[in-house]
Parts: sequence; C-alpha cells; structure tokens
Amino acid sequence: MSNQPSAAVGKVYLVGAGPGDPDLITVKGLRLVRQADVVVYDRLIPMELLKETRSDAELIYAGKLPQKHRLDQSEINQILIDRASKGCRVVRLKGGDPFVFGRGGEEGLACYAFNIPFEVVPGVSSAIAVPAYAGIPVTHRHVASAFTVFTGHEDPTKEGNSIDYPALAAAVRLGTLVLMMGVNHLEKICRELIQEGISAETPAVCIQWGTTANQCTVGGTLESIAGRVMEAGLSSPAITVMGEVTRLRHMGLDWF
Repeated sequence: MSNQPSAAVGKVYLVGAGPGDPDLITVKGLRLVRQADVVVYDRLIPMELLKETRSDAELIYAGKLPQKHRLDQSEINQILIDRASKGCRVVRLKGGDPFVFGRGGEEGLACYAFNIPFEVVPGVSSAIAVPAYAGIPVTHRHVASAFTVFTGHEDPTKEGNSIDYPALAAAVRLGTLVLMMGVNHLEKICRELIQEGISAETPAVCIQWGTTANQCTVGGTLESIAGRVMEAGLSSPAITVMGEVTRLRHMGLDWF
C-alpha cells in the first residue's frame, strides 16, 4: 500500500473509554463514538458504549487476551489506515487511556507514517480510577507523596526483563506502586521486591474488574497477596496496589 492517502482521507481518533464504568468516558469521547463511521474496539471497553454507535457504523473487535490476540498490532494498524484512507471517521476505542499501556503511541505513529490525520482523546486511566473505586487514593499528603505505575506483562519479543526492581523498591519507600496487567506474575514480582529490601509486611490490595458491578477486592501483604489472589480466583483484568495508602480503605474511604 502506498503511504499517500486518497484525497478523501478521513481521520483516526484514539479514544480512551475509561476503566470499565461506562459513565467514566469523557464527553468528547462519547460524542466521537456516536459520530464514528468505524469503531475498532478492545476487550476491556465498557460494552454498553457500543449501543451509542450509529446503526450503520462498522464495528470491529480487536480484543487481546494474554497470549491470544484476535488481531495482532500490525493488523489493527492496517485497519485504521485503510478505513481512514477511504474517508472514514475511525474511532479506536481503548480501555482506560490510550497512552497508558494501551499501544496508542504505536497506532498514532502508524497513522503518521501514512499521513493519516489522527487525534488523541485521553481517557480516565484504570491506574488511578480502579484504586479510587476500591477506596484507595494513590497519593495522600500524610502517607504517599508519589505513585509509580508499571506493568507486569511486557512485550514477549523483548530480550530479557526490563523491570527495574531496585527502582520500584525505592519508589514504594516514597509512596505507592500500581501494578497493571501483572496478576499472573504477582508472586514473582512481590518476591523480587522483598529481595530488594521492601518489608514483606507492606500492605497490598488486588482489584479485579474495578469500577464495574463485578469489582472484587482482595487484601494482604507483599508476602501473602499472591496466595490470597489465587485462593479467591482473581484473574485478568486486575490491578494491584502496594503501599501504605491501601490501609485508608478501611478508615472510611471504601465507598463503592
């Protein structure tokens, strides 16, 4: 395919759908969903949002499970380019925020490479929204002055593991760690942090399907959380929060 689009070129909108509760999409994001000719959507978007699309809109599922992708990233990029090249308004609807572990950067660069106009519409990231729905502020002036977000599910094509456990251990001493997409590796991650000198008694909370009616929360310590998550049967999608802020949910903030 030539990298020169047709005269009737459309536009791609990389839209964050929010963390799961359909009411948490932005006003702009919802407007674009309602106007779109094509909606390419992920597994973790609130499916209720698809009811907001036009009756004649083309809906394309591009969901990803761990180790099992409906479409690979290059195929998704090509769909965005092809549809926009035909003059379509294309919404790439992504769970959370498109630039927070959402591959939105890759899709934006693909559009740029083919001279396809694109726009980023930020979404409410699950990194902050899911803890909030579990009664956990990721920062608190008396407890945590910073928070660090990291993923436990890295690109499998990368050589080696680039998770900097010493840096994460230093970060949890200052504040809060938020682990995304790492429930299957939780035991190893916690073990590595303990080996870096973080107390095994550091409190931790794992939240599955946060901000939805199916939200399930399990608490423990850095040493016990992986076992408790396994006992409770929690799996992806889940977020784990580590640090003293997790104690606040039992002090009046567990509102949901």
